[in-house]
Amino acid sequence: MSGRAAAHLLGLLKGAPPAPEVTAPTERRIEGIRTRRSRNIDRRDSAVFRLIPVTSVARTLVDLAAILPLDDVARACHEAGVLHRTSPAQVEAVLARRPNNPGATKLRRVLRGEVHVTLSKLERRFLELLRGAGLALPQTNRAVGGRRVDCRWRDQQLTVELDGYRYHSSRHAWEQDRRREREARARGDEFRRYTYGDVLEHPRLMLQELRGLLPRHRPA
Repeated sequence: MSGRAAAHLLGLLKGAPPAPEVTAPTERRIEGIRTRRSRNIDRRDSAVFRLIPVTSVARTLVDLAAILPLDDVARACHEAGVLHRTSPAQVEAVLARRPNNPGATKLRRVLRGEVHVTLSKLERRFLELLRGAGLALPQTNRAVGGRRVDCRWRDQQLTVELDGYRYHSSRHAWEQDRRREREARARGDEFRRYTYGDVLEHPRLMLQELRGLLPRHRPA
């Protein structure tokens, strides 16, 4: 299984399941199934998920980048990190094996956090509050030291993590949160953690704190 169908199976894309899509070394036509022929399927790009042969998470992201808009690619990358702990380095390894992939530039922009792409209601609201307060905007979902952080202001050396309950309710998520904080402080960053309540219910105190840490935003 590959393409959108693989992404849906792996939890990278939400919504109604797409039509089955299969990549195989020989060409076969089966009604109701989209098939692709690929004689050289690298073993590193294949996996088994729920007993179904499927393209690896990293390879699936590379395939999606060639066919989906930027925001959808960003959300798929986010889900890959949350659900499968997929790292930017793993995706880069696939891109290195597929240098002519038409979505490579788009995917690297997401991996490096070079565009403001919001992935959740919590993050969208956080950026809206910053704009409304006239504060400088961060780089979002950027890999720093091999790990993605929610928001970072490089010049001000400030890292902010936004904790929604969905992604931070397990022991593994709790451990990862503390590791991100230690890593931020180790690179010399100020570190702040804001919850759903801080952002969507009682933002005044959060903004008051950020005004003391951030410069005013100058529109282009």
